[in-house]
Amino acid sequence: MKLLSQFSGKLIAFSLTFSGFSGLFSPIPALAAETLTLRLGMVEQDINIQELEQYVETGKLSPNLQSYPTILTAAIRQGLEKHLYVDSQIAQQFLENLFNEQEGKNLLSQLNQALPESNPTRIKATLSLILQTNDKVNIFSFLKAYPQKKLTLDLLALTSIAKQLNQNRFKNILLTSLLEHSLSASDSVKLPNQFSPDQRGKNLVFKQTQFFYDSIRNRAVKTDIYYSVDSRGPLVIMSHGFAADRRFLRYLAFHLASYGLTVVSVEHRGSNINALLTAAQGWQINNLLPASEFIERPKDISFILNELTALNKDNNSEFRGKFNTQKVTIIGHSFGGYTALALAGARLEPSHTRRVCQSLTPLERSPADWLQCAVTKLAYKQMSFRDYRIDRAIVLNPVIGSLFASNLASITIPVLMLSSTEDGITPIIEHQLQPFENLSGEKYLILAHGATHMSATDIIYLNSTMGQSTLVPEVMDEKANPLREMIKGVSLAFIEQSTSFSDQYQPYLSSNYIESFNSKAINFRLTKKLPTTVTALANFLTVNKTPIKSDTSPKPSSWLEESWIAINSLFTPPNFRTESLSSVFGELLDYTDRTFDPWS
Repeated sequence: MKLLSQFSGKLIAFSLTFSGFSGLFSPIPALAAETLTLRLGMVEQDINIQELEQYVETGKLSPNLQSYPTILTAAIRQGLEKHLYVDSQIAQQFLENLFNEQEGKNLLSQLNQALPESNPTRIKATLSLILQTNDKVNIFSFLKAYPQKKLTLDLLALTSIAKQLNQNRFKNILLTSLLEHSLSASDSVKLPNQFSPDQRGKNLVFKQTQFFYDSIRNRAVKTDIYYSVDSRGPLVIMSHGFAADRRFLRYLAFHLASYGLTVVSVEHRGSNINALLTAAQGWQINNLLPASEFIERPKDISFILNELTALNKDNNSEFRGKFNTQKVTIIGHSFGGYTALALAGARLEPSHTRRVCQSLTPLERSPADWLQCAVTKLAYKQMSFRDYRIDRAIVLNPVIGSLFASNLASITIPVLMLSSTEDGITPIIEHQLQPFENLSGEKYLILAHGATHMSATDIIYLNSTMGQSTLVPEVMDEKANPLREMIKGVSLAFIEQSTSFSDQYQPYLSSNYIESFNSKAINFRLTKKLPTTVTALANFLTVNKTPIKSDTSPKPSSWLEESWIAINSLFTPPNFRTESLSSVFGELLDYTDRTFDPWS
């Protein structure tokens, strides 16, 4: 494992290959198992553990094992070769996190089924004993530490466990333990007593809904504008996620406007909740997200900025002077995070995403992974939507994945990113941690341990489609209030860094301030750079996925090549599967009132 040896810190990691671990764990209990009864359905066979371990390491059956080819299959060997790396320094935190999660409870139950003569208490005690002194855990190290001379191993139950070890949620549990250990408070910034940016400002806030029509694109854009009489500072633009709407971050819009900032929340008609309902009427699950939305969303924002610029100069407009369209902070959630980063300067690279999606493994992919594959229908290698009026970006649980390849490095403006450890829609490794590392400019990452994908939403969405889903459980009730309060304060402090009040707000971009919102349900960490051990772990967990490689400058496709891609896509759909989309959004629609605004 050369990757692990490059770093002084120890890592938690999965390994998908086996490399001989006999004698790794000592001392071995006096009653440690020496023989194993392998059970495969109705068939049972006693086998020497050492010989079995050698078979898993080499793939060669010893003379004593050659009579059991029907039991010792390639699939069984693959299940036996799984192992886990856990830093002994965070072992107890890892086990506590693991067994407090439903996935951990399920795993404990499955281990008990795989070892029918064991019991949960002994299993947990054995795991704790191993992890206190060793980094590597596999079935053989477990057997050597288990206080019983002979055990039965159910091979079918074991292969079920092996499959679970590849799930995104289980990886998140592993990663969270390391993050909690690595991202402890590291600053001693003293916070002013007389002021806190999460408290409501003094300005009276007005809200007005405005419709705009882009005749060139034949596309209507609906907005909510939040403003006060004494407007000042940068303009704030909001972009919602897939199957949401412009009211998604209403609480944050009111808060920012109470400090004099003008906020414009944009609704993207091609990917809002109404678009989902329209697509669902024919149950064309493959077309839930049109590929064109990856283009139209950024264009919606640039179009609105053009319209606001005109209103700003109109002597007859009540909004005259309220839109500072030359200094804009964009706030995006989920798919809106993609929109924000595209406008910030990251080039969309459909050709790279196309290659990734063609190699997707269905069981290992999240809803965001499936949604990003809609971009593969675009007949372009790279696309740029950079709008130089955007000078700051806040992205909450963004959908990123492979959409930008390595082009996030071209973003030069400051970026604030929120990542939630319990996010079942956009897993934090591929959609936040690795993308955050690729950012080259000023950047902040807030990790919310215990929060979910929808925790940042306005509480009015508690009874919404996503809030009522049982397939993707969400923390959206009062337990998420600390996160909402934190977002209000940190967002304001981040935006004010581009104003003359930057020094006043700087202390609130600190670990001390972020962690002051810690609660029983959600804990927060702030960092400007991920520890080396965390980045190495994230890379290691995705080592079998298509590597992200891209040139620093876009290479436009030839007219012939783009035409061929477009024509070919009409007859040959992209080679990726949509079962996960169907299960997720099918259930969501069961909770949805299938009526929608006629404007959309």
